[in-house]
Amino acid sequence: QVQLVESGGGLVQAGGSLRLSCAPSRRAFSINFMSWYRRAPGKQRELVATITSGGTTNYADSVKGRFTISRDNAKNTVYLQMNSLKAEDTAVYYCRFTGLDDYWGQGTQVTVSS
Repeated sequence: QVQLVESGGGLVQAGGSLRLSCAPSRRAFSINFMSWYRRAPGKQRELVATITSGGTTNYADSVKGRFTISRDNAKNTVYLQMNSLKAEDTAVYYCRFTGLDDYWGQGTQVTVSS
């Protein structure tokens, strides 16, 4: 069973940056979509960004212009560069790989202090 492992979360001041990474425990094949989700306290999980195998990206309106999703197909890894962070970005961030199967990471905490 493939497990996804996120890293890069932490505590940062408003206006700062963080870079999240997500890699599988072993190679996952036929992955069409790599995505980042987040769940803030008291809120439902929301889709933050998605990138296709061809490199097409899509972002939630709340992060457009601040966050950038990218992927390294050779490393089977997805990244989320988060700039100009706001307090409302505080959440647990999860990665997801979707293809023949559906894989989720365990989540990494991002806390933005105002």
